[in-house]
Amino acid sequence: MAKAPGAGRTKTRLSPFLTPEEGRDIGTCFLTDMTGNLALAAREAAIDAYIAYAPAGSEAAFGPVVLSDTRFVLADGSAPAPAGVEGFGCCLLQAARSLFALGYGAVGLLNSDSPTLPTSLLVEAAHVLSTPNDTAVLGPSADGGYYLLAMTRLQPHLFAAIDWSTERVARQTRLRAGEAGLRLVELDAWYDVDDAASLRRLCDEIDGHSAARYVPFPAPATAAWLRRNHIDQRFASGDATVGSARAAAYPR
Repeated sequence: MAKAPGAGRTKTRLSPFLTPEEGRDIGTCFLTDMTGNLALAAREAAIDAYIAYAPAGSEAAFGPVVLSDTRFVLADGSAPAPAGVEGFGCCLLQAARSLFALGYGAVGLLNSDSPTLPTSLLVEAAHVLSTPNDTAVLGPSADGGYYLLAMTRLQPHLFAAIDWSTERVARQTRLRAGEAGLRLVELDAWYDVDDAASLRRLCDEIDGHSAARYVPFPAPATAAWLRRNHIDQRFASGDATVGSARAAAYPR
């Protein structure tokens, strides 16, 4: 699930720690690494990678960013949705419906801001979905949302009555699955990079200071950008806010 890269349009919650241009650039690195991670997982499981994108007509913006065999489906929320499915839920449902319409036996909806997500979790999800059961897979995020929601058939109710962009998203999704009697398999939690605190966690992980249970994906594009822009030094200075003058002191 991804917006076309653009200054002031992607990774806006990292402002003012990162400038709008830096937010765009690191978001672009995330996309590069996440499609690379999917390609690595596809060596061990039957996975085809797509960008479920917005806005309409922006596919070309992803060309220099993602692997050349990555495909695209529109997910701008413009398709009709059942009552109760609103906001980002419309985008998720649109992506899932489009992929099932292509004939897939299972669809996974993955975020675009967990660049070090362990490849083993993607492989685990694919293996769970390969069973003949009517199953959903939830990868909860540390902030109460989820980094992955996958299913073996279209489940519109999983997107209904959800308070998007809050800490209640994963809990409410579990409730929707329970109300439908759906078997829900949970992966271990991971984290999204969407604020300064999670960006600092990412820096620590890239530098090998994390004690994660799983082996993180090395996220080479993201790691190179963080080092090139001395993001760890900004944290070391104790200054959690950055203006244009400060950004100029850390040239790309």
